[in-house]
Amino acid sequence: MKNLILGAAILAFASVSTVKANDIKTQVTMVAQQDSTTKTPVKIEELPDAVKATLASDKYKDWAPIAAFKITDASKAEYYQVDAKKGEETASLKIGKDGVVVQ
Repeated sequence: MKNLILGAAILAFASVSTVKANDIKTQVTMVAQQDSTTKTPVKIEELPDAVKATLASDKYKDWAPIAAFKITDASKAEYYQVDAKKGEETASLKIGKDGVVVQ
């Protein structure tokens, strides 16, 4: 009799504790945005004359250029990014091909 009651109790507990798993039917949308900016390395001596003149001006003459890149962004705007160093400080200057500093 004890086995019968024990078996019935286990069966009742198992039927109450069953898991009802359902498929989740929520649609997930993922959007990947592609960056269309291109960064091309340029030798410092190959920079346009207007960019070299800006680097040689009084405002930037203490900064020594260490690397240069030609940047073309999604709106087809072109400018040069010149990484420069002054003592322990480093900075990236954005200069248009006409020699004007871009903000």
